[in-house]
Amino acid sequence: MIPRFFVHLTTILFVFGSLPTSLAFPNDVDLLKRQEVDDTAASSGGGPGVVDPPPPPGPPSFTGAKLVNDRAHPWRPLRNGDERGPCPGMNTLASHGYISRDGVATPGQMVAAVQEGFNMENKFAIFVTYLAHLFNGNLATDLLSIGGHTRKTGPDPPPPAHAGGFNVHGTFEGDAGMTRADAFFGDNHSFNQTLFDEFVDFSNRFGGGYYNLTVAGELRFQRLQDSIATNPEFSFRNVRYFTAYGESVFPINFFVDGRQTEKKLDMAAAASFFRDMEYPPDFFRAPTPMTNEGIPEIFAMHPFLPGTNADGRINNFVVDPTSANFTTPCVLYGNILNTVQSLYPNPTGVLRRNLIKNLGYFYIGVSAVLGCPEQFPYGQE
Repeated sequence: MIPRFFVHLTTILFVFGSLPTSLAFPNDVDLLKRQEVDDTAASSGGGPGVVDPPPPPGPPSFTGAKLVNDRAHPWRPLRNGDERGPCPGMNTLASHGYISRDGVATPGQMVAAVQEGFNMENKFAIFVTYLAHLFNGNLATDLLSIGGHTRKTGPDPPPPAHAGGFNVHGTFEGDAGMTRADAFFGDNHSFNQTLFDEFVDFSNRFGGGYYNLTVAGELRFQRLQDSIATNPEFSFRNVRYFTAYGESVFPINFFVDGRQTEKKLDMAAAASFFRDMEYPPDFFRAPTPMTNEGIPEIFAMHPFLPGTNADGRINNFVVDPTSANFTTPCVLYGNILNTVQSLYPNPTGVLRRNLIKNLGYFYIGVSAVLGCPEQFPYGQE
């Protein structure tokens, strides 16, 4: 029996994971020294300056199905310097102008965009967005890239934090993705035609030409087996363990036209989102606010425990008993906080203030999604 919280946990950006050892356990003495960001340093160079981050938006007044591929949000091709990354949903929202078309936005803007463009439930949207921001965003300027590292988010934070965006492996992006390759093979964020061909093949074999829950369960298991057999650094633990299953149901919950009664995705619409970063013509968002519906069904098809390929060897998957799993949601919360503390071991000043505020905003989602008692690793204001 999967606890109720499991049904509500996913990703907006669909792919998370544990930090690499070099980030999770920083051993450079300089990295453990005082971390401080002040207004002068963060404002230098003409880029974004320090801000006092506002709280995330609440739910919209209307939460039904509606046309979202509309005249106010036309698709436009990428320009030089625009950021795109491993999350087809956020890529699509940027290409239609629901967030800045350059792919850099505040977490509040991203929460508003996934609600408006896909009808994602408010607290669920807060959870996944602020998780990504705490791991990969610029907390001083309150900006996050949906792709790679960019100067548009402002001056870099003190290391080992990086503000590297969604593309950073092992923080937001993770192994065994549906249409993105594992980082071990080089490009972890670009659309992979070979993997999409597998997506189509499984949809034909198990879904009669559509991607549905049956296909999702079979493809999720296959992608795990693929990574175990080919990636000596394969890791499937903690945050990534949860969000991989969220990634599998996301297309069913958010990429299917809201006027359809059957929750199945046709291949033309799948190609439009995954490859082209574009809404299908005349696309309506989901008819009700959505989270992670369908995960218990696909997990039950091929139950799988968290772990890694040990000793840098393929086909050497070892279960990790210390990882969070679907019966231990608060272990996941603790792992997330430990990761944040590894990135920001000793913050002061504005950086500490913004960490405290963003962790508080994140907890708005945690309380609804995981139901854990709030923790205060940097104290309270």
